[in-house]
Amino acid sequence: MKTQRKTVWMTTMVILLLATFMGACKKDENTGLNPTVTSTDPVYNESDVVLNKVVSINFSEAMDQLSINAASVTLKQEEKSIEGIVTSTGTSATFTPSSELLPNTVYTASVSSDAENLFGTTLANDYVWTFTTGTISSPMVISTDPKNQETGVTVNKVMNVIFSEAMDPSTIKMSSFTLMTGTSLVPGSVTSSNTMASFTPDTDLVPGTYTASISTEAKNASGIPMENDFVWSFSTNATIGAPSINLKTVERFGIIAGVGISNNAGFSEIHDMDIGIYPGVRSSVTGFPPAILVNGAIYASDDADPIPAMLIQAKQDLSDAFLFAESASTSAPITLSGDQGGKTLAPGIYKSTSTLLIQSGDLTLDAQGNENAIWVFQIASDFTTVGGAGGNVILSGGAQAKNIFWQTGRSATIGDDTAFKGNIMALTSITMNSGATATGRMLATNGSVVLTSNNKITKP
Repeated sequence: MKTQRKTVWMTTMVILLLATFMGACKKDENTGLNPTVTSTDPVYNESDVVLNKVVSINFSEAMDQLSINAASVTLKQEEKSIEGIVTSTGTSATFTPSSELLPNTVYTASVSSDAENLFGTTLANDYVWTFTTGTISSPMVISTDPKNQETGVTVNKVMNVIFSEAMDPSTIKMSSFTLMTGTSLVPGSVTSSNTMASFTPDTDLVPGTYTASISTEAKNASGIPMENDFVWSFSTNATIGAPSINLKTVERFGIIAGVGISNNAGFSEIHDMDIGIYPGVRSSVTGFPPAILVNGAIYASDDADPIPAMLIQAKQDLSDAFLFAESASTSAPITLSGDQGGKTLAPGIYKSTSTLLIQSGDLTLDAQGNENAIWVFQIASDFTTVGGAGGNVILSGGAQAKNIFWQTGRSATIGDDTAFKGNIMALTSITMNSGATATGRMLATNGSVVLTSNNKITKP
């Protein structure tokens, strides 16, 4: 009897041990071994690392993003912790220093054993490595339009990139600036000048998700390449109201004119866009300063190559956009005339056979909840907003200034202290009266653009 009880006890213990072993095996099946760091950039003991380096880390498996943070991923110079931003996704993580690193300096990077995979298994040990900086910085992308993860982008969008410094235009091309939908390459053309590059698709995009990238082929004017590929994504939606109008390369300009651009008085400002004149020459651009461009440049027909060719293309793109807007007929144009002050207009095409005014009150453009809504105003003659009691353009319901187009058969005048919205495409000239501001563009095909006093134009 005692022998039988002993046998039962031993059998029970074996079963328990087997269950424990099988459970451990099952846990290993779920979690595997401890995750590891498989590679870093910079690598261990690398030298001559650029001063604006983004430190990147690759793991052997997907990691818990909550565990990849400023406490578990650090960078130090001797005992001093370097401030920066930690990001992670899937099997990779980055540490972006808040400011440039010091030249010719040894830095120590580390990933602590607090970092864990999706099943809660941590690194077995801290992973620590060092690298030494050099004396130079590499060019970087500092902004994109559309922004990363932006939604509701119009299907006629031109992709724009701003670099941290002037780039070699021969390195900004179709092989280094690409746009893809899924695994398919989107055909288009690439242009660049100074710190800006643009990708213009050959045809309108379709609703969906797109991925754009700038590769390390891109180099600055001194021949220094980007340190890493820059990749971002966005999604497009179908538009409502009027058809989309593709400004193509002229989209980069806040002002473009044929014969003259002047700032008559005061401290006018143009933000995040360029100024261009063709066939007029640089001496025909006056009043800059005291007027200033913030994140923009002035280009003229008598500048060195390749500027004249860039301006010719921009003027051609403006002409094409003007003619497209003038002939747009889907949806059917709604006829209007005279003063539009005090009205509210839904998205669509609006046609005036003579002049058009915004005078007795503000004009409200209501997108009705669709941020992709488009307005096209076909104005046969002059277009005028009158400052004072009215004349402002008010946006509601998610309306965006970039989706508003004022095709003007003669000249446009923006009244005193008017807050204006949209892109004016005038066949002749455009004048902004004293204190008038615009979120949009002043694009004159043949004549001049005049800033009267203390005007401001902001990128829509």
